[in-house]
Amino acid sequence: MLYAVLKPLVAWLMRLYFRLEVRGVEHVPRTGPVLLVSNHSSVLDPPLIGAVISRPLAFLAKAELFRIPLFGGLIRRLNARPVRREGADAGALRTVLRVLGEDRVLLTFPEGTRGEEGVLRPPKAGAGMLAVLSGAAVVPVYLSGTGRAWPRGRRLPRPTKITVHFGPVLALPRREGGERRDHYEAVSRAMMAAITELKDRAIGGRESRGRREPYPAVSGAGCAQAPTPLKYIQGRNGQHGNG
Repeated sequence: MLYAVLKPLVAWLMRLYFRLEVRGVEHVPRTGPVLLVSNHSSVLDPPLIGAVISRPLAFLAKAELFRIPLFGGLIRRLNARPVRREGADAGALRTVLRVLGEDRVLLTFPEGTRGEEGVLRPPKAGAGMLAVLSGAAVVPVYLSGTGRAWPRGRRLPRPTKITVHFGPVLALPRREGGERRDHYEAVSRAMMAAITELKDRAIGGRESRGRREPYPAVSGAGCAQAPTPLKYIQGRNGQHGNG
């Protein structure tokens, strides 16, 4: 209820304050489970993405945030799900698989925690594991400008232009034997390659003075692989939430 009430207000404020621009949002499937995988530079990232897609968005946040009085309860009501940043978190894995099993949209950050604007870092295996176990359609996202608008350590955001780029649904690498973790890592690398492709397109678009062209299919892009049955497993997931 609170999410539905606040979403249009947040979307309006974001567009007004950050001159928010959105590209490729039509790539987000209208039905079925969807895993959005994005770069992460700011605490603005989840509300921005949630504001520009038509479907309700759930996202992962570090468990420490839920222990802050009032704030923890607020973000939980806004569809945040806690995840521990150290060691195994089988409970968080079961929670996010349940979210995807309900044909909802979940946002995760393969890099694990926030970094500097425009800098993409190696991914964690956890995002790949979520994609493989859930069978959800995986949509890459690149956020441009959030790290300048509200970087780590700054008390309040500045009015910097922000653009959200969505790419086509990915066809994930198939497992060719070997360890499961190796496969999860390969899937996470494919996600980051797609996000990098969007970043390169964003930079190229600025250099060509805003000329808009359809995003090309990234390596292996197309229809998502057929869904696999949801499984609840124990063990390391390697996935972090907002940092």
